[in-house]
Amino acid sequence: MTKKERYKAVLDYFENNVPLAETELSYKSPYELLVAVILSAQCTDKRVNLTTPKLFQHYPNAEALSHASAETIFTYIRSISYPNNKAKHLVNMAKMLMTDFEGVVPGEVDELVKLPGVGRKTANVIASVIFNKPTMAVDTHVFRVSNRLGLTTNAKNPLQCEKQLVKFIPEALIPKAHHWLILHGRYVCLARKPKCEICPLTDYCSYFKKNILNKAKSKLS
Repeated sequence: MTKKERYKAVLDYFENNVPLAETELSYKSPYELLVAVILSAQCTDKRVNLTTPKLFQHYPNAEALSHASAETIFTYIRSISYPNNKAKHLVNMAKMLMTDFEGVVPGEVDELVKLPGVGRKTANVIASVIFNKPTMAVDTHVFRVSNRLGLTTNAKNPLQCEKQLVKFIPEALIPKAHHWLILHGRYVCLARKPKCEICPLTDYCSYFKKNILNKAKSKLS
């Protein structure tokens, strides 16, 4: 199977069987999603969604958040991973939004990454989800699933993975493909014990062929 055929098979499956794919983070505005994505680094979306309602109730926009102290924000997000650093990032991010962007979340990746606490992955999420741009955010799920399926080859880091994916995925599908890969990694292609027995993509999966089929054949021979 060529790489082009593999991509087509995987994308066709998702398009036909998972037509609706979107972020599981709860948000009502670009500002809220930006805050939620910053908080979600090395933390589950479920935990973030339990944390943000009270935070957004008291700090509904960048202006309100820019006047807060990191110590105060810490009390709202203490259950999140790395709350000290994230509290500082959130306050400084809000201040920069106000001073440099008039309180409006920018839509360009190059501008988003200037904000404290915003790396390339977070910037790609915002550009994709809010502005529907063909940016591929690579988190641990996307990195793992892409490698196991054989969509990427020898990708050593998220940026290499991103570049390979956007090269083969049609531009119009990139925003949705990001969520397809994340959700597949979150619920089927788990890190420690992938659920290959229920996975519909085993016919196209390099990991399944190498670790399941070939091992089974060697035991029979």
